[in-house]
Amino acid sequence: MTDRSVADDGHFLFVVGTRPEFIKIRSVLLEIIRRKHRYRLIHSGQHYDYNMSAIFFKELGLPEPDAFLEVGSDGPGGQTGEGLRKTEAVIAEHRPAAVVVQGDTNTTLFGALAAIKCGVPVAHIEAGVRSFDFTMPEEINRRMVDAVATFCFAPTARALGNLTHEGRAEASRLAGDTLVETAGRIRDMALKSSSILAQMNLQPCSYALVTSHRKENVDSPQRASAIAESLLQLDMPVVYPIHPRTRKMFSQFGLLEKLQKRIRIVDPLGYFDFLSLLTQARIALTDSGGVQQEASIFHVPCLTLRNNTEWLETVEAGQNVLVGADTGRIVSEATRILSDAAVYDRMAKAPSPFQEGAAVRIVDALLAALGGGRLTVPSSDFLKDGMPPLWN
Repeated sequence: MTDRSVADDGHFLFVVGTRPEFIKIRSVLLEIIRRKHRYRLIHSGQHYDYNMSAIFFKELGLPEPDAFLEVGSDGPGGQTGEGLRKTEAVIAEHRPAAVVVQGDTNTTLFGALAAIKCGVPVAHIEAGVRSFDFTMPEEINRRMVDAVATFCFAPTARALGNLTHEGRAEASRLAGDTLVETAGRIRDMALKSSSILAQMNLQPCSYALVTSHRKENVDSPQRASAIAESLLQLDMPVVYPIHPRTRKMFSQFGLLEKLQKRIRIVDPLGYFDFLSLLTQARIALTDSGGVQQEASIFHVPCLTLRNNTEWLETVEAGQNVLVGADTGRIVSEATRILSDAAVYDRMAKAPSPFQEGAAVRIVDALLAALGGGRLTVPSSDFLKDGMPPLWN
């Protein structure tokens, strides 16, 4: 562990713990490093499998974490409670100027709660994203974090509109998307360094790439079976890097062995290998928000294995189709896209809604607030300012 900061030195504390967070925080953290500002990086351990955590630090050129909280894979309550306790201890010891969290994971939630309870401002990257589905733990997490954040950095105009509608306009600003900055800049590195297609004897644009890990799909025998059956009916090679939890549940449901006979089931991949597969896939099928974004950025037509999405922008742009876990719908949409060149070209050539520049805007805002003495937790003074208005 390297000591990059001392107490009360104005440093920023980054709290991350899952693959998407590692990827999406990269451009902001590297911008902080480029400007030689002080920081600390905390790895919560929410993703504890080596291929889903440590390998990403190496491949993305991220520094080693200053601390590893080891919250593990306990249930949401246990994981959040343990993370809250341990993050509070780190904050109490090092007293950062702000805690920076990203996205909508349990790590995002307990990082933000620990900060605000310790009187430390929260900066939320990817704020305002909404699926409007409260059965999703991620929806609950991101709304709770946005409610307490001092800075809500929205990735799109739609996300900024959501925050404004929720009364968070003053704390919010349109920053742009951090994923596009990382994915775009290391794509060429991935294609140059990865030999995954050769290893798997695949040709570019000849296969479908699948990811599915969400609880709604993995824990339901009906939805899992419907998705598995649709994959078996696709008339092309299918590659499926499978999440450890998905592998476990598919095995329990008797689906894993059936899939392994027909499609390529592989362990979680390093980011370069995964990005190489995605950018050269003919089509992507996923329930991952991050993969929906990446498919959009790299102009790969996408089918989302959910009934909703937090990235409505990709659907509105014509790059993504919601298909749920209905076998007939999945196969029908895949066939329509793959068999009609005009439909495929429209999806593949549609402009992505995700724009670069977020890292610079975010760091500019944080450093300006820090230098101007405005990086504080909001409070109120009714004696000085009067009573707040009654909202209609």
